[in-house]
Amino acid sequence: MISPMTHIDPKAKLGENVTIDPFTMIHENVEIGDNTWIGSNVTIYPGAKIGKNCKIFPGAVIAGIPQDLKFQGEDSTVIIGDNSTIRECVTISRGTVDKQTTVIGSNCLLMAYVHIAHDCAIGSNVIIANAVQIAGHVVIDDWAIIGGSSAIHQFVKIGMHAMISGGSLVRKDVPPFTKAAREPLSYAGVNSLGLRRRGFSSESISHIQEVYRFLFLNSMNNSKALEEIEVNLPATKERDEILNFIRSSERGVMKGYIN
Repeated sequence: MISPMTHIDPKAKLGENVTIDPFTMIHENVEIGDNTWIGSNVTIYPGAKIGKNCKIFPGAVIAGIPQDLKFQGEDSTVIIGDNSTIRECVTISRGTVDKQTTVIGSNCLLMAYVHIAHDCAIGSNVIIANAVQIAGHVVIDDWAIIGGSSAIHQFVKIGMHAMISGGSLVRKDVPPFTKAAREPLSYAGVNSLGLRRRGFSSESISHIQEVYRFLFLNSMNNSKALEEIEVNLPATKERDEILNFIRSSERGVMKGYIN
């Protein structure tokens, strides 16, 4: 199950039934969960903690030191949840003194040539398509989908169930349940198809659409729109998720609909 042409540091911890192909290097202070497969020519640096049933394809580099001039060699980690797939030549940097860790959730798919920088927090069931470049301190919540070749600015937050068009430049926060497209990035509707696939009712989707009509399809500023939503729309988990996301945004949210 483990090729003799692989180097595994004696201080690395491997679970049951781990498979490692030739020419891969596993450094010290690495943990790999049961039934995980690691392809050839993968490098896993100190501080990586990889869950069960993961697949890591050739050329990936996990837990490399951050590309951050402020990094001073502090101990930090990359944590990858169970059942996640890391495709060819993906690079994931470990954390800095800010968060101490970079986190990838469970059941994620990171396609070829994705880069995830230091101190990012990626939720579970997230799909990041080919060649997406994610700067430091980015937060991507559960079930988000990022289209190929997109670039995400540092400190941006992307809400749950959001879907971002391929080739996007993401400079502002993207609220939950939305589709984002165009340049500059702007609201392109609610991710209705994705929500239906995940079991949201038609009533819930309609309610989410009504929330975003107040936010993005009128001339009110965000503060006024949030007040109107609270007065005119019933409280639901989805409504409150949207309100809390926008109120906590530090970079500001993407623009409303642009013709």
